[in-house]
Amino acid sequence: MFSVDTTAALSAFEPKIDTRRDLTNENDQKLKEQTDKFEAFLLKKVLDISLKSENRLFGKDAGDKIYRSMYNDTFSQALSGDIGFSQMLFDFLKEQKNLQK
Repeated sequence: MFSVDTTAALSAFEPKIDTRRDLTNENDQKLKEQTDKFEAFLLKKVLDISLKSENRLFGKDAGDKIYRSMYNDTFSQALSGDIGFSQMLFDFLKEQKNLQK
């Protein structure tokens, strides 16, 4: 019988850390929420373009575009904050804010 050893994969798994709870003040929390939303927007645009497929397993129905858009929207929101662009943008904007003081 064939078995797969997933020990290495499971030991490398680290649960997602919510950086919003580590933020010191309310303005930083709001900024992080906005950068996460911006990252989700960018991811949705990438998914909309990359997941366009003319080769369909099932026939085209009336709600096809709506379902695909909802799927891409949900998927992009789930991924936002993990890609790194949000954190990079947050750090940049926070640094710019500190330079203006």
